[in-house]
Amino acid sequence: MSSRNELRRARADAFASALRDGINARGVTLAWLQENLRLRGNTVSMATLSYWRSGARRPEGAQSMAALGDIESLLGLTAGALTGLLGSTKRTGPLGPNQFPIDEAALEQMVKDAFAALGTPYPDTSREVTTHSVTDVDADGNVSHCITRSVVQSTVGTVTAIPFLELSPGVSTPAPVLSAVSGGRISARYSHPSGEVHGALFELEAPLTAPGTAVIEWSVGFPPGYPPTQETGHAVARQCRELMVWTRFHPDALPDWVEEKIETPTGIRLAPLSLAGRTSVHQVRRAFGPGAIELRWGYGERADQPG
Repeated sequence: MSSRNELRRARADAFASALRDGINARGVTLAWLQENLRLRGNTVSMATLSYWRSGARRPEGAQSMAALGDIESLLGLTAGALTGLLGSTKRTGPLGPNQFPIDEAALEQMVKDAFAALGTPYPDTSREVTTHSVTDVDADGNVSHCITRSVVQSTVGTVTAIPFLELSPGVSTPAPVLSAVSGGRISARYSHPSGEVHGALFELEAPLTAPGTAVIEWSVGFPPGYPPTQETGHAVARQCRELMVWTRFHPDALPDWVEEKIETPTGIRLAPLSLAGRTSVHQVRRAFGPGAIELRWGYGERADQPG
Protein backbone atom coordinates (compact mmCIF):
# COMPACT_ATOMS: atom_id res chain seq x y z
CA MET A 1 0.00 0.00 0.00
CA SER A 2 1.30 3.50 -0.86
CA SER A 3 2.53 5.66 2.00
CA ARG A 4 1.11 9.14 2.61
CA ASN A 5 4.23 10.70 1.06
CA GLU A 6 3.94 8.49 -2.01
CA LEU A 7 0.29 9.46 -2.43
CA ARG A 8 1.20 13.11 -2.09
CA ARG A 9 3.97 12.70 -4.70
CA ALA A 10 1.58 10.98 -7.10
CA ARG A 11 -0.92 13.80 -6.75
CA ALA A 12 1.79 16.41 -7.33
CA ASP A 13 2.98 14.55 -10.44
CA ALA A 14 -0.57 14.31 -11.83
CA PHE A 15 -1.14 17.99 -11.14
CA ALA A 16 2.15 19.03 -12.77
CA SER A 17 1.43 16.90 -15.83
CA ALA A 18 -2.07 18.39 -16.20
CA LEU A 19 -0.68 21.92 -15.81
CA ARG A 20 2.01 21.30 -18.44
CA ASP A 21 -0.56 19.82 -20.82
CA GLY A 22 -2.87 22.80 -20.30
CA ILE A 23 -0.09 25.33 -20.95
CA ASN A 24 1.10 23.48 -24.06
CA ALA A 25 -2.42 23.08 -25.44
CA ARG A 26 -3.09 26.79 -24.96
CA GLY A 27 0.25 27.63 -26.56
CA VAL A 28 1.28 30.17 -23.90
CA THR A 29 4.35 30.84 -21.79
CA LEU A 30 4.73 31.06 -18.04
CA ALA A 31 5.38 34.79 -18.47
CA TRP A 32 2.01 35.17 -20.21
CA LEU A 33 0.31 33.18 -17.47
CA GLN A 34 1.96 35.23 -14.72
CA GLU A 35 0.98 38.54 -16.32
CA ASN A 36 -2.65 37.52 -16.82
CA LEU A 37 -2.84 36.26 -13.26
CA ARG A 38 -1.48 39.62 -12.11
CA LEU A 39 -4.19 41.43 -14.08
CA ARG A 40 -6.76 39.37 -12.18
CA GLY A 41 -5.18 40.28 -8.85
CA ASN A 42 -3.38 36.96 -8.30
CA THR A 43 0.33 37.67 -7.87
CA VAL A 44 2.27 34.43 -8.37
CA SER A 45 6.04 34.47 -8.94
CA MET A 46 7.63 32.95 -12.02
CA ALA A 47 9.60 30.65 -9.72
CA THR A 48 6.40 29.36 -8.11
CA LEU A 49 4.73 28.75 -11.46
CA SER A 50 7.86 26.92 -12.62
CA TYR A 51 7.87 24.77 -9.48
CA TRP A 52 4.21 23.90 -10.03
CA ARG A 53 4.79 23.01 -13.67
CA SER A 54 7.78 20.80 -12.89
CA GLY A 55 6.17 19.12 -9.91
CA ALA A 56 8.91 20.29 -7.54
CA ARG A 57 6.19 21.88 -5.39
CA ARG A 58 2.44 21.69 -5.16
CA PRO A 59 0.09 24.62 -4.46
CA GLU A 60 -0.80 25.02 -0.79
CA GLY A 61 -3.19 27.32 1.01
CA ALA A 62 -6.23 29.33 0.04
CA GLN A 63 -4.29 31.95 -1.93
CA SER A 64 -2.69 29.38 -4.23
CA MET A 65 -6.01 27.57 -4.68
CA ALA A 66 -7.62 30.84 -5.68
CA ALA A 67 -4.88 31.38 -8.28
CA LEU A 68 -5.51 27.90 -9.65
CA GLY A 69 -9.14 28.80 -10.30
CA ASP A 70 -7.94 31.63 -12.53
CA ILE A 71 -5.32 29.41 -14.19
CA GLU A 72 -8.05 26.95 -15.14
CA SER A 73 -10.02 29.79 -16.67
CA LEU A 74 -7.02 31.30 -18.51
CA LEU A 75 -6.04 27.93 -19.98
CA GLY A 76 -9.59 27.11 -21.03
CA LEU A 77 -9.80 24.14 -18.66
CA THR A 78 -12.94 22.97 -16.90
CA ALA A 79 -13.41 24.15 -13.32
CA GLY A 80 -11.62 21.71 -10.99
CA ALA A 81 -9.38 20.24 -13.71
CA LEU A 82 -6.30 21.24 -11.68
CA THR A 83 -7.60 21.80 -8.16
CA GLY A 84 -9.27 18.38 -8.18
CA LEU A 85 -5.89 16.68 -8.55
CA LEU A 86 -4.41 18.05 -5.34
CA GLY A 87 -6.54 16.72 -2.53
CA SER A 88 -7.10 18.86 0.55
CA THR A 89 -4.59 21.40 1.77
CA LYS A 90 -3.92 21.41 5.51
CA ARG A 91 -4.29 25.17 5.83
CA THR A 92 -7.47 27.17 6.08
CA GLY A 93 -5.71 30.53 5.99
CA PRO A 94 -6.77 33.62 7.98
CA LEU A 95 -10.53 33.72 8.40
CA GLY A 96 -11.27 36.98 10.19
CA PRO A 97 -14.68 37.70 11.74
CA ASN A 98 -17.94 36.44 10.28
CA GLN A 99 -20.27 39.44 10.22
CA PHE A 100 -23.37 40.56 8.33
CA PRO A 101 -21.91 42.88 5.68
CA ILE A 102 -24.63 45.58 5.78
CA ASP A 103 -25.52 47.60 8.87
CA GLU A 104 -29.28 46.95 8.78
CA ALA A 105 -30.71 44.79 11.58
CA ALA A 106 -34.11 44.29 9.90
CA LEU A 107 -32.45 43.09 6.70
CA GLU A 108 -30.21 40.71 8.63
CA GLN A 109 -33.30 39.18 10.26
CA MET A 110 -34.78 38.59 6.78
CA VAL A 111 -31.54 36.88 5.81
CA LYS A 112 -31.73 34.68 8.92
CA ASP A 113 -35.29 33.76 7.90
CA ALA A 114 -34.02 32.83 4.43
CA PHE A 115 -31.25 30.64 5.85
CA ALA A 116 -33.76 28.87 8.10
CA ALA A 117 -36.16 28.28 5.20
CA LEU A 118 -33.34 26.91 3.06
CA GLY A 119 -32.35 24.56 5.89
CA THR A 120 -28.83 25.88 6.39
CA PRO A 121 -27.16 27.23 9.55
CA TYR A 122 -26.61 30.95 10.08
CA PRO A 123 -23.99 32.20 9.74
CA ASP A 124 -22.70 30.16 6.81
CA THR A 125 -19.65 28.03 7.61
CA SER A 126 -18.12 28.46 4.16
CA ARG A 127 -16.29 31.50 2.85
CA GLU A 128 -15.49 33.00 -0.53
CA VAL A 129 -11.72 32.89 -0.99
CA THR A 130 -11.86 34.79 -4.26
CA THR A 131 -14.88 35.99 -6.20
CA HIS A 132 -15.32 37.59 -9.62
CA SER A 133 -18.78 39.00 -10.29
CA VAL A 134 -19.60 40.25 -13.80
CA THR A 135 -22.75 42.28 -14.53
CA ASP A 136 -24.04 43.25 -17.97
CA VAL A 137 -26.09 46.42 -18.47
CA ASP A 138 -28.61 46.54 -21.33
CA ALA A 139 -29.34 49.25 -23.92
CA ASP A 140 -31.82 50.88 -21.52
CA GLY A 141 -29.08 51.33 -18.91
CA ASN A 142 -30.46 48.69 -16.52
CA VAL A 143 -28.92 45.53 -15.10
CA SER A 144 -29.76 42.61 -17.39
CA HIS A 145 -27.65 39.68 -16.20
CA CYS A 146 -24.98 38.79 -13.66
CA ILE A 147 -22.63 35.82 -13.51
CA THR A 148 -20.34 35.04 -10.58
CA ARG A 149 -17.43 32.63 -10.23
CA SER A 150 -16.07 31.91 -6.78
CA VAL A 151 -13.48 29.75 -5.05
CA VAL A 152 -15.29 28.70 -1.88
CA GLN A 153 -13.79 27.05 1.18
CA SER A 154 -15.22 25.11 4.09
CA THR A 155 -13.98 26.69 7.32
CA VAL A 156 -15.18 23.99 9.70
CA GLY A 157 -16.63 20.51 9.30
CA THR A 158 -18.18 19.47 6.00
CA VAL A 159 -20.25 21.71 3.73
CA THR A 160 -22.65 20.17 1.22
CA ALA A 161 -24.54 23.29 0.09
CA ILE A 162 -24.09 27.06 0.18
CA PRO A 163 -26.91 29.65 0.24
CA PHE A 164 -26.72 32.62 -2.12
CA LEU A 165 -29.01 35.60 -1.67
CA GLU A 166 -30.06 38.63 -3.70
CA LEU A 167 -30.90 41.66 -1.51
CA SER A 168 -32.86 44.78 -2.46
CA PRO A 169 -33.12 46.80 0.79
CA GLY A 170 -36.30 48.84 0.88
CA VAL A 171 -37.48 47.63 -2.54
CA SER A 172 -39.90 44.74 -3.04
CA THR A 173 -39.14 42.75 -6.18
CA PRO A 174 -40.21 39.51 -7.84
CA ALA A 175 -37.76 36.66 -7.45
CA PRO A 176 -34.73 36.92 -9.73
CA VAL A 177 -33.72 33.78 -11.61
CA LEU A 178 -30.75 32.22 -9.82
CA SER A 179 -29.15 29.38 -11.80
CA ALA A 180 -26.19 27.07 -11.23
CA VAL A 181 -23.68 27.28 -14.09
CA SER A 182 -20.98 24.92 -12.85
CA GLY A 183 -19.89 23.10 -9.72
CA GLY A 184 -23.31 22.01 -8.49
CA ARG A 185 -27.05 22.54 -8.75
CA ILE A 186 -29.83 24.60 -7.20
CA SER A 187 -31.66 22.36 -4.72
CA ALA A 188 -34.00 24.88 -3.03
CA ARG A 189 -35.31 28.43 -3.46
CA TYR A 190 -36.80 31.01 -1.12
CA SER A 191 -38.38 34.46 -1.29
CA HIS A 192 -39.03 36.52 1.84
CA PRO A 193 -42.59 37.92 2.12
CA SER A 194 -41.12 41.43 2.02
CA GLY A 195 -39.74 40.82 -1.48
CA GLU A 196 -36.42 42.29 -0.32
CA VAL A 197 -34.56 38.98 0.05
CA HIS A 198 -34.54 36.14 -2.47
CA GLY A 199 -32.22 33.17 -2.41
CA ALA A 200 -31.25 29.73 -3.58
CA LEU A 201 -29.35 26.84 -2.08
CA PHE A 202 -26.35 25.84 -4.23
CA GLU A 203 -25.74 22.13 -3.65
CA LEU A 204 -22.09 21.28 -4.33
CA GLU A 205 -21.07 18.47 -6.66
CA ALA A 206 -19.28 16.78 -3.74
CA PRO A 207 -19.13 17.44 0.01
CA LEU A 208 -16.45 19.95 0.97
CA THR A 209 -14.53 19.20 4.16
CA ALA A 210 -12.45 21.92 5.86
CA PRO A 211 -10.13 23.31 4.71
CA GLY A 212 -10.95 22.09 1.19
CA THR A 213 -11.93 24.42 -1.64
CA ALA A 214 -14.17 24.18 -4.68
CA VAL A 215 -14.83 26.38 -7.70
CA ILE A 216 -18.46 27.22 -8.40
CA GLU A 217 -20.29 29.49 -10.80
CA TRP A 218 -23.83 30.83 -10.75
CA SER A 219 -25.89 33.40 -12.64
CA VAL A 220 -28.70 35.82 -11.86
CA GLY A 221 -31.31 36.89 -14.42
CA PHE A 222 -34.19 39.30 -13.98
CA PRO A 223 -37.75 38.41 -15.04
CA PRO A 224 -40.36 40.71 -16.63
CA GLY A 225 -41.74 43.11 -14.04
CA TYR A 226 -38.46 43.39 -12.16
CA PRO A 227 -37.82 47.05 -11.25
CA PRO A 228 -35.27 48.80 -13.49
CA THR A 229 -31.98 48.63 -11.63
CA GLN A 230 -28.99 50.92 -12.05
CA GLU A 231 -26.73 49.52 -9.39
CA THR A 232 -24.91 46.27 -8.79
CA GLY A 233 -22.43 44.78 -6.34
CA HIS A 234 -21.40 41.87 -4.16
CA ALA A 235 -21.25 41.39 -0.39
CA VAL A 236 -19.20 38.99 1.74
CA ALA A 237 -19.65 38.07 5.39
CA ARG A 238 -16.01 37.03 5.86
CA GLN A 239 -12.77 38.46 4.55
CA CYS A 240 -12.33 37.56 0.89
CA ARG A 241 -8.78 37.32 -0.46
CA GLU A 242 -9.92 39.10 -3.61
CA LEU A 243 -13.30 40.48 -4.62
CA MET A 244 -13.81 41.89 -8.10
CA VAL A 245 -17.02 43.49 -9.38
CA TRP A 246 -16.93 44.12 -13.14
CA THR A 247 -19.81 46.10 -14.66
CA ARG A 248 -20.07 46.11 -18.46
CA PHE A 249 -22.26 48.74 -20.10
CA HIS A 250 -24.03 48.47 -23.43
CA PRO A 251 -22.23 50.81 -25.87
CA ASP A 252 -25.53 52.62 -26.50
CA ALA A 253 -26.10 53.22 -22.77
CA LEU A 254 -22.88 54.61 -21.35
CA PRO A 255 -23.81 56.46 -18.14
CA ASP A 256 -23.23 60.14 -17.54
CA TRP A 257 -22.00 59.46 -14.02
CA VAL A 258 -20.72 56.46 -12.08
CA GLU A 259 -20.30 56.14 -8.32
CA GLU A 260 -18.67 53.55 -6.09
CA LYS A 261 -20.11 52.65 -2.69
CA ILE A 262 -18.01 50.64 -0.23
CA GLU A 263 -19.74 49.53 2.96
CA THR A 264 -17.87 47.89 5.82
CA PRO A 265 -18.42 47.66 9.60
CA THR A 266 -16.45 50.91 9.91
CA GLY A 267 -18.85 52.87 7.72
CA ILE A 268 -19.80 53.81 4.15
CA ARG A 269 -17.54 55.46 1.60
CA LEU A 270 -18.81 57.00 -1.65
CA ALA A 271 -16.51 57.99 -4.49
CA PRO A 272 -17.09 59.14 -8.08
CA LEU A 273 -15.60 56.95 -10.81
CA SER A 274 -15.01 57.54 -14.50
CA LEU A 275 -15.34 55.31 -17.53
CA ALA A 276 -12.36 57.17 -19.02
CA GLY A 277 -13.26 56.12 -22.56
CA ARG A 278 -14.06 52.53 -21.61
CA THR A 279 -17.37 50.68 -21.69
CA SER A 280 -16.89 48.98 -18.32
CA VAL A 281 -15.81 49.59 -14.74
CA HIS A 282 -14.00 47.03 -12.61
CA GLN A 283 -13.65 47.36 -8.85
CA VAL A 284 -11.07 45.20 -7.10
CA ARG A 285 -10.44 44.86 -3.37
CA ARG A 286 -7.96 42.49 -1.75
CA ALA A 287 -8.29 41.20 1.80
CA PHE A 288 -11.78 42.70 1.76
CA GLY A 289 -14.63 41.98 4.10
CA PRO A 290 -16.91 41.72 5.82
CA GLY A 291 -18.55 44.29 3.61
CA ALA A 292 -20.07 45.12 0.26
CA ILE A 293 -18.77 46.62 -2.98
CA GLU A 294 -21.42 48.42 -5.04
CA LEU A 295 -21.54 50.44 -8.25
CA ARG A 296 -24.25 53.00 -9.06
CA TRP A 297 -24.76 54.91 -12.30
CA GLY A 298 -27.21 57.25 -13.99
CA TYR A 299 -28.06 59.46 -16.92
CA GLY A 300 -28.43 63.21 -17.06
CA GLU A 301 -27.61 65.51 -14.18
CA ARG A 302 -26.43 63.75 -11.03
CA ALA A 303 -29.17 63.82 -8.39
CA ASP A 304 -28.31 63.77 -4.70
CA GLN A 305 -28.75 60.36 -3.14
CA PRO A 306 -28.59 59.22 0.48
CA GLY A 307 -25.61 57.07 1.42
